[in-house]
Amino acid sequence: MEQKKLRHVVMFKYKPTVAEADIARVTSAFAALSKKVSGIDDFEWGTDISPEGLGQGFTHCYVLTFHAEADRDAYLPHPAHQEFGTLIGPFISGVFVVDYWAN
Repeated sequence: MEQKKLRHVVMFKYKPTVAEADIARVTSAFAALSKKVSGIDDFEWGTDISPEGLGQGFTHCYVLTFHAEADRDAYLPHPAHQEFGTLIGPFISGVFVVDYWAN
C-alpha cells in the first residue's frame, strides 16, 4: 500500500514590476529550501497555463511534498523558510496556500 503524501501548495502573485530575473531568483531560493530543511521530500513548480482565466493574478505554483504533518509543521517556522519569506516580500503582492493529503 502506497503511503499518502502531504502536499503544501503555494501560489504567488508577483507584482507587475518584477523582472523575470527576480522571479527566477525567488524560484531558485524556494527550490533550495529542500536542501536546507529536512522533511521536504519533493519540490516542483510551474506557471499557470490554464485557458480558463481564473487564476486571479496568481501565476506561479510551487508544491512541496511531506510524509507527515510534523515535517510540514517543522518547515513552517524553520529559519531557512523564514529567511525565504523575507526575500520574497518585495516581489509578491499575494500568496495563496493550500495543504492536502494526496489520494
